[in-house]
Amino acid sequence: MKYKKLLGSVVLMSSAILLAACSGGDNKKNEGSASSGKKETKTEQVAKFGIPQEIASVDPARATDKVSFGALNQIYEGFYRMNADNKPEPAGAKELAEVSEDGLTYTLKLREEAKWSNGEPVVAADYVYAWQRVINPETASEYAYLIENVKNAGAIMKGEKKPDELGIEAVNDHEIKITLDNAIPYMDSLLAFPTFFPLNQKAVEEFGNDFSNTSEKAIYNGPFVLAEFDGPGSDVEWKYLKNKDYWDADSVKIGEVQATVVKEASTALNLYEDGQLDDVIISGELAKQYANDDNFVGDKDGRVVYLDMNKKSKTVPFDNLNFRKALFYAVDNETIVNTVLGDGSQAVNGIVPSSLSVNPETGKDFVEESGGYKTFDEKKAKEYLEKAKKETGKDKFTFDILTDDNDSTKKLAEYLQGAFKEVLGIETTVTAVTKPIRLDRTSIEKSDYDFVVTAWGADYTDVSSFLDLFVTGNAYNRGLYSSPAYDKIIDEARTTNAVKEKERWENYLDAEKLLLEDDAAVIPVYQVVEAHLRNPKMSGYISHSAGASYEYKYLEMKE
Repeated sequence: MKYKKLLGSVVLMSSAILLAACSGGDNKKNEGSASSGKKETKTEQVAKFGIPQEIASVDPARATDKVSFGALNQIYEGFYRMNADNKPEPAGAKELAEVSEDGLTYTLKLREEAKWSNGEPVVAADYVYAWQRVINPETASEYAYLIENVKNAGAIMKGEKKPDELGIEAVNDHEIKITLDNAIPYMDSLLAFPTFFPLNQKAVEEFGNDFSNTSEKAIYNGPFVLAEFDGPGSDVEWKYLKNKDYWDADSVKIGEVQATVVKEASTALNLYEDGQLDDVIISGELAKQYANDDNFVGDKDGRVVYLDMNKKSKTVPFDNLNFRKALFYAVDNETIVNTVLGDGSQAVNGIVPSSLSVNPETGKDFVEESGGYKTFDEKKAKEYLEKAKKETGKDKFTFDILTDDNDSTKKLAEYLQGAFKEVLGIETTVTAVTKPIRLDRTSIEKSDYDFVVTAWGADYTDVSSFLDLFVTGNAYNRGLYSSPAYDKIIDEARTTNAVKEKERWENYLDAEKLLLEDDAAVIPVYQVVEAHLRNPKMSGYISHSAGASYEYKYLEMKE
């Protein structure tokens, strides 16, 4: 019996039934993996996690969200992995890259012992194929922009050159040369990011349109193989099984990791206290109640929750600066983190999170040097609304707030609904959907929303991971913000000043000011601190503030 059939009534069921559900009593096997036939024994270590959302994609080229990147980080591996200190270290590569003096050429040597889960060797061509697939316009990868500084990438994305002209080549089976158009200060972090993971071309082409749609429709090169996964956007229960063909299998102590989607904090707590899950996320009143519990852990995340507006909406004037500013000043971030969430998350004044990047000269955090742009000011909010009314000729406004269907974001959306009514007299509705549906509806192609609660996590340890998002045409610029002045600043940071640390830093300070103070293009709310209850027998769990946000490779369950 699958857990997803039980989730709605879990609190009313007996512990015995819950245990059967969480242990995957249907005994499906991952026939595509080398570990798939292995039966669980009494001595095999198993860890069980509550996950806040469904996986939207397990295709490295198409994944865009935290849960998907987290899954990919367990089942695939690129040149590097991020360690416990959030620093890149060799993984698929046997040593750090040799970098040319001008920073434009990277040479990497691969581990000869690295294998896919079908026993085939991981070779240089697997990386070349994967990168060309990401940049190919036919793939429609929203993260293709991360490869833009690789030689010829821009022209390939525009259809002016072919994917096989991308600046990555296999020197031989175990050596790769990467050539850049412009130096990338954070290149080492990118080489650990899921978008840059290798793929076995034969497997991808064999599975075709079904590639990665289930756990059997892919092969893996990471510490684990995916099992019992029925499909992105819908499955609420899956497993990670130790990959016996992984080159560093001796470092992997855990035999199986079970993942179960749990969206309600109260349900998560019940499952944790019943021993059905070893790690769960809680929020709101429950987070406050358990803040001093010995098993409470607050994982600080390099993720900022913000509010975005569809600036091309035909029914709501989000293209009006004064209307955006009215909403901007009507949101009280401190009330949200202290009253609505209560999980340790921190109110922000800008879009860039703290502890992400520091001034190369002074060592000061970017947040310290940027302005305090996002404040709550009821008087300003009302003044800007009156200006918007005059400019638009409208006296009343209404719109829908789109959000994910988990506890914390639903509560935030409900707060916003009340705040906009109380401060501005604006009536709103709330639509809560699964994350995959939310991502689909807010895509640039569909743009089927008014106002959305969204978030961005640092893909790498640099402010550009956030501020590059809002360039015109960026696939994740879902609010469709467009400013020639903003585009010019970012382009200068990425090209002319790529290796001029001081000037580049000033570019990004100027960009954030323009984005928030001048244009109120988005509304930053808080930096995430995930409140967990974690089994004290569990050790080796690693939380990352940038890149894929968690690591199961070193997990152990101690008796």
